Amino acid sequence: MTDDETTGGTGPGHRRVELTRLGLGRYEITNARGGTITIGDGSSDDFTPVELLLAALAGCSSVDVDHITSRRAEPESFVVVAEGEKTSTPEDGNHMRDLEVTFRIGFPAGEAGDSARTAFPRSVAQSRDRLCTVSRTVQIGTPVEMTAEDA
Repeated sequence: MTDDETTGGTGPGHRRVELTRLGLGRYEITNARGGTITIGDGSSDDFTPVELLLAALAGCSSVDVDHITSRRAEPESFVVVAEGEKTSTPEDGNHMRDLEVTFRIGFPAGEAGDSARTAFPRSVAQSRDRLCTVSRTVQIGTPVEMTAEDA
């Protein structure tokens, strides 16, 4: 694989998705492995782009926390809530603020569960501070280049 080829998984490398219009306010996104998801403008049950941002925050950190804690014990319950306020200001335009990701994970009784419970808060902190590419990108603020090309 060359440096400009799109990769998948969790390692470093270029990432790419392609969006295709299905109709007014409805789109299909395809990843490099052929997976697809539909998104919309909120007029249907499709996820909106803002909901996908929240899903990406929850999903990215969940992968980190799950891999770390599940080495110790399989969780009995695993629910993560991502939420925030969509707002608009004259200086910053539309944006999200007060983003919060809350983990509610239950582990079994016993030594393995105790080990997972001990690792749980540390794994959330590691994801927030170092591991989760999505939340780290939001936290440090990365410029987004947008260009217009005539098809």
